[in-house]
Order: sequence, then C-alpha cells, then structure tokens
Amino acid sequence: MVKKKDEIPEWVTDEIQNAKFKKPVEIKKTGYILEFYYDDNKIDVQLYDGLEDGRHIVTMDVIKDIKIEDLLKGEVYEFVFEQHKAPLSKKVSEFLEKEKEIVMNAIYQFELKSLELMDVGSNDTTDDDVEE
Repeated sequence: MVKKKDEIPEWVTDEIQNAKFKKPVEIKKTGYILEFYYDDNKIDVQLYDGLEDGRHIVTMDVIKDIKIEDLLKGEVYEFVFEQHKAPLSKKVSEFLEKEKEIVMNAIYQFELKSLELMDVGSNDTTDDDVEE
C-alpha cells in the first residue's frame, strides 16, 4: 500500500486524540466576538492580549448558562474562561514541525465561563453638554 504524502501517521493522530488535559487555568481577558456557531454552542473570539502560545483568536465552548443569541458581535467584552492544556510529546511536536510545518507543543481547549459587556468609548453626554 502506498502512503499519501499528506497523510498523518496513526501514532501522531492517536496521541492527539487521546491527549490528557491538565487542570484548567482560569483567564480573564478583553476582546470581541468574531463569529457564532449556534449548532456547536461555540464562539470565535479576538483577544486584545495574546495567550501563552501567542494566539489572539480562539474558539470557545460556551456554557449552557450563557445564551449565544444574547451576545453581540464586534462589541468589547471582558471574557472569563478556562484554558485546558494537553502537552504533546517531543516526538509528535517534532514530526508536526518537520513534516507539516506546524509549530504545536500542546493542544488547547477554551471554555467560556462568564462575560461582561464593556462600556467602551461611550459619550457620557448630558443635557448640559449639548448646546443649541
């Protein structure tokens, strides 16, 4: 049987699929929602400050207490989420980098716990400030 050049070996996919996640870390960062995935109960978020691996865009699982329909795309939120991390072996990381040009030392999952709409750039204009 001839292997395809783009095929990923079974030992690599096994490790990735069976990755063991460490205890989650709670993170609080500001950013805004890019996209909603209603069927999967997920959102894509752009964070102003990057995470430990340098990424600024993450896909988060949304807990059932939060209704995606109530969220606003493009508005600034403070997100409180859990980061779950599963380190990959050196062998898998080296294979991905050498053969696939993917730099990846761990697998991450993110779970949104809460969020708060930030009052950014609002004009606090009172009647006294408006001249006619």
